[in-house]
Amino acid sequence: MKSSAKPQPATSLPRAPKEDAGKRSTTYLVMMAIRLVCFALVLFVTPYSWYTWVFAAMAIFLPYLAVVIANVSADMTAPTALGPERMIEAPAPSAAPSPAAAQAPQIIRIDESPQERAGES
Repeated sequence: MKSSAKPQPATSLPRAPKEDAGKRSTTYLVMMAIRLVCFALVLFVTPYSWYTWVFAAMAIFLPYLAVVIANVSADMTAPTALGPERMIEAPAPSAAPSPAAAQAPQIIRIDESPQERAGES
């Protein structure tokens, strides 16, 4: 059997929705701050050159990338279900049933007599 120093978790639940929304919001807001910096660099850095176009492209495409990255990063860190480390061995069957007993159908009948019904009322 395999054993480890870590205890086996009872469940492997994903992050709470409130916690997940907070992480996605933080990721999105950081990327939007980077977009504002890129937009400011486009306006205030002179002389204009090739890097001005890079800052402009980042300012234009970062909103889309921010949404995609914030939503995808939440799914990538979701825990997966863990299998048990130790398995209980099934007991060996004590005796095989006889073929005659296995073939005979078992019928259970429940009959109700009229006297029992009258006594219930």
